[in-house]
Amino acid sequence: MPIGNVIRGTRVGSAPDRRAQRHQPAPCRTVTYWCRNAHRTEIRLAAEVEVPQVWDCPRCGLPAGRDAQNPPGRARPEPYKTHLAYVKERRTAEEGEAILAEALAALRRRRGRPAG
Repeated sequence: MPIGNVIRGTRVGSAPDRRAQRHQPAPCRTVTYWCRNAHRTEIRLAAEVEVPQVWDCPRCGLPAGRDAQNPPGRARPEPYKTHLAYVKERRTAEEGEAILAEALAALRRRRGRPAG
């Protein structure tokens, strides 16, 4: 059952429906980058910002440059490291064993089992 003079989809004090009346879009430009795997990446930047020389490719992670014929090489020569490799750089084997023993003892206490 319709009610008198109801305007659906609006509320008192809401912004105008037309975007041009709400805000003025910032001037932008599109910058294109290419990586060694021939992936093309287009990003939009504000007109007043400085364009970076290198951008990380979102598909493969390699650095991408503005020149399609001569994209930049790998930024880091070292191979990918796992989380365990980084942990081993920070801790000795003895420290790791002590932390593991402490965590297992806490887990056994929570489960109501004797430690050891």
